[in-house]
Amino acid sequence: MASKTCGSCLRAIQRQSRTIPQVRSSNVEHRSELTLFQIRKATFPTVRTFATTPRKSIELPEPNATVASSIPPVTPKRAEGGTKTPEPLSAAEKSAHAAAFQNRKVGGITETYTAYGATELLYKECSRQADYSIPQAKQDNAEVPKTEDGEDLGVGGGWWHDELGLKPTFSTWSQVTMLHIYILSSRFRCFEPDVCRIWQQHLLDHFFYDMENKMAVSHGMHARGTRNKYLKDVFVQWRGVLAAYDEGLAKNDAVLAGALWRNVFKASEDVDIVKLAMIVSFMRRTLNKLDAMDDMMIMQAKLEFSSPDMEKELVAKKSKALEDTRPTQVKVKQGKK
Repeated sequence: MASKTCGSCLRAIQRQSRTIPQVRSSNVEHRSELTLFQIRKATFPTVRTFATTPRKSIELPEPNATVASSIPPVTPKRAEGGTKTPEPLSAAEKSAHAAAFQNRKVGGITETYTAYGATELLYKECSRQADYSIPQAKQDNAEVPKTEDGEDLGVGGGWWHDELGLKPTFSTWSQVTMLHIYILSSRFRCFEPDVCRIWQQHLLDHFFYDMENKMAVSHGMHARGTRNKYLKDVFVQWRGVLAAYDEGLAKNDAVLAGALWRNVFKASEDVDIVKLAMIVSFMRRTLNKLDAMDDMMIMQAKLEFSSPDMEKELVAKKSKALEDTRPTQVKVKQGKK
């Protein structure tokens, strides 16, 4: 005997068929009760609510035809005709492009990359003044000569080693390099505050990167902890150099000479006073020249440091303050008896 369908079941199926658009968010148990046709009809509706064209069928363009679009092309159109090699820019055009590139909004990523490249060139100019090398570092089982203080003694040249008599060691190189970095950092203070911070930081970063490289390559300090200890010591020295040289420039040449004597000459008693005065005059003259230069010239890293030996003639001149050496007459008032 054939069984008859229950009326309540038919009404339940009819109610589920009217709520089919909500099947996608319903539970899996309710979905299993529907037929495959009902699920497909609910999931993939046959009626489109929106259409991109007013027609039911889209007219395809002809072969090799350009499709019109309201979106501008991303890449420019190709130039018709043969290829043409662009002519190289002249020196004046390159300078104009560089000036236009520099005249931009500061503080962005472009400013950071520009400062990084320019300060790298400026740092190399600072580093080469008292640079040195240790040939024994490239030889296996070679003994590196030492100074009386136990420092590794290398080979160097130039005014700071030959004329001034400073030994080609790591401490001499670091102090002379910091002296030139200080001169540039003082000029960077004339920039805008945001620009000054970026340029000073990049210049100092180049110094510490190169210093750590010298420790590992030339002095065999392969342990990171040992290098970090020396880097911290040099950073403390750098902070002291900033304060000492700032005080000397703000006060007088005697205070500046004392700062140079303590840092560059390690407070040695047999220092040559004339050569010490030449370094003081060198710092004053270099800062004066940098102050007269345009910011654009400095940002393009178009400068070279002169030798303090050029100050020999100026230092040899007699100071005008010493010309009047007559004793001061002191008048004593005698009181009445």
